[in-house]
Amino acid sequence: MKEFGQKHNKVTKNNTISPPEPVLRVSPWWLSPGASVTLSCEVEHVSAGWSFYWYKAVPDLSHKSGSYSYELLPASSNGTADNSWTDTHSRICVQSWKRRATLLHSLQSASLSSLSVSPDRVQHFTSDSVSLSCEGNSAEWRVSRFLLPDFLSFCSDWGTMNGSTCHVQKIQSSNAVYWCESGSVFSNAVNITGHYDDELLLLSPVHPVTEGHSVTLGCKLRTENLLSKVFFYQNDTIIQSESRVEMVIPAVSKSHEGFYKCQSSGKESPQSWLAVIIFTYI
Repeated sequence: MKEFGQKHNKVTKNNTISPPEPVLRVSPWWLSPGASVTLSCEVEHVSAGWSFYWYKAVPDLSHKSGSYSYELLPASSNGTADNSWTDTHSRICVQSWKRRATLLHSLQSASLSSLSVSPDRVQHFTSDSVSLSCEGNSAEWRVSRFLLPDFLSFCSDWGTMNGSTCHVQKIQSSNAVYWCESGSVFSNAVNITGHYDDELLLLSPVHPVTEGHSVTLGCKLRTENLLSKVFFYQNDTIIQSESRVEMVIPAVSKSHEGFYKCQSSGKESPQSWLAVIIFTYI
């Protein structure tokens, strides 16, 4: 489950307490094509009489630079006391409460379009150059970025679009979601995080790994070699402690899904989610 937003009350300049920011929980937070997703809007100390409004973001095709309009879902046109909503169709969803705190969450498209990342990993140094390539049946792609907590922008703002590929010279220190768009067609979404050059990074793939396939996780410092032992963790449980900077899982199963991180040279990497796709044959 993934969550976005803040749950704490804010004190304004006039020393008055503003309403708490809603937290949007997404479950499951990584989707397979055709899967459903449940969005839950949680607010601390909710009193009786609160209403929740749910919006869907749709691309505005009249603007080539890319923009969205927000459509209130019919089921919540008058507000609803239910703070959760299940979606089986929309690719981009927006949740709103009172002051219109918004979140864009990109869902995987059932189409054949896709976004690939080079180098293929979630975590990058801020000095890294990264290429984001769109693939699919379209002549005009744009690469979009949703920068947490609430900022939407496009390749033209932070990179250079060359054909169907967006070239980024330096990754911003941030946690962001990227995807490709062409008209009403959306690719899969990928998470990319930017980190300073003195940090320790976990090297893990941006896309889910198919059950039975192998995957290699790595641990990397930009400025020096790792001389001490390298510790790999899954869900905060140590699973490997060796001098090797890589850990190989030869045949991935659902039990390997989870959050991974590494430790070495007195530093600890941020954690990244490793998703596993299970195919069911009928």
